[in-house]
Amino acid sequence: MKRSMSALGVVLVTAAVPLAAQRFDNIVREDFFAGYRGDAARLARGMETCERALAGDPKNAAALVWHGAGVFFQSGQRFRAGDWQAGLEMQTRGLAEMDDAVALRPDVQTLVPRGAVLLAAALFMPDSMAKPLLQKGIADWEKAAELQRAGAMPLSVHARGELLGGLAVGYRLLGDQEKTAAYLERIVDELPESAYAARAAAWLGNPDRIQKTDRFCIGCHE
Repeated sequence: MKRSMSALGVVLVTAAVPLAAQRFDNIVREDFFAGYRGDAARLARGMETCERALAGDPKNAAALVWHGAGVFFQSGQRFRAGDWQAGLEMQTRGLAEMDDAVALRPDVQTLVPRGAVLLAAALFMPDSMAKPLLQKGIADWEKAAELQRAGAMPLSVHARGELLGGLAVGYRLLGDQEKTAAYLERIVDELPESAYAARAAAWLGNPDRIQKTDRFCIGCHE
């Protein structure tokens, strides 16, 4: 799961929320990104930061969603080590923490991280297990996009490309070619002459060459 979870770092940029609301993200995200790339000490530090925040405020949704994402990632490590019981327990707990965070505060600060984790993890799961995660992750990102439009928050080319590209990947994994193509066409139309438009055009032109594990993300955390 380590390779897939590194996508989380890219996608979180799509939140594009005011700096004050991003404050907790700014504290922990680099530790989590490093952890997902294999730095266990940095991941432990990020988790500890979340745990301290939650000790002070158990309803800190931003801390809870990041902590849940970390537990979910660690479940994959348990599975790879052959400890299936611990892996299942941690996977269940990580999903529950992320769900609780979204229930507490259903905004881009929780929807985008949870959606990113679910979409990334689904790349490496059997279809029967991946489908409900994909559906929830797609719903999270579509809701986040709706909130951003409603708040008139401008998105950078990078942020918009990551969001639309991630949705295209999610629908492709669900087998919905019509919606996949629609999001790729939006990228071409709305982000002309960008790296995202070039990748979208390539995917539209050669759909049969796209593999299940191919990702759309482009950026500093890819």
